[in-house]
Amino acid sequence: MSKEFPTERERLTPEERKAKDAERRVDAAQALREHQLAREASYKNMERLRAERLAREALGEKTAKK
Repeated sequence: MSKEFPTERERLTPEERKAKDAERRVDAAQALREHQLAREASYKNMERLRAERLAREALGEKTAKK
């Protein structure tokens, strides 16, 4: 069984491989930053909602005591 077409890895020069690897690292770092920002935004929203709920509950307890 002989290979008719070389794979992409075989066609790339060492410089091209290094450039492609560097691009992948940059893409991975960007994806990680985006994930962390989304996580922080989600956490801040959760904290805001928790504070609103606690305020509603505290207001409800005040009105129930009256």
